[in-house]
Amino acid sequence: MQTKTIRVLFDEKAIAARNEEIAKAVAASEPRDLLVVAVLKGSFMFAADLIRALHRAGLEPQVEFVHMSSYREATVSSGHVEILKDVESDVRGRDVLLVDDILESGRTLAFAKDLLMARGARTVKSAVLLEKPGKRAVRIDADYVGFECPDLFVVGYGMDVAHRYRQLPFVGVVEAEREDRKEQ
Repeated sequence: MQTKTIRVLFDEKAIAARNEEIAKAVAASEPRDLLVVAVLKGSFMFAADLIRALHRAGLEPQVEFVHMSSYREATVSSGHVEILKDVESDVRGRDVLLVDDILESGRTLAFAKDLLMARGARTVKSAVLLEKPGKRAVRIDADYVGFECPDLFVVGYGMDVAHRYRQLPFVGVVEAEREDRKEQ
């Protein structure tokens, strides 16, 4: 039987500590009528932990979700962003924190930020768990970054490959398969 191994890049403790730091930085900006918009599906773990950290930092954000995709089943962005589920709340006059799992090409984050600003948000800041700075296709920087990530396809902590590995409590890389042999 073949199994895949996962090499850990960012462990649970490092992620938890960074979430607390990001939450304190967001709180220090004194947002008004804060709406956290989590970009599904990959950011769901990061968003949940960050929202709890925001609560511990003294904030009471409302939470919304948007589901966009430029990957679908692929491991490389198509370059085209689709809205699969839109935000339901009115964002007019509100400070919005857009939460995404990874900033790579920047297309998804730029698209979402422009969309929310066009709908009248007072401000739209972004928090990403991971950033791959050498991969930008559009000019955008995240306001809050968890970790700079090497140019590898990562899984875990909500991120997947073909809907696998989202449940992992860390961020890692799928390594080559190895052959497991049973004793005869």
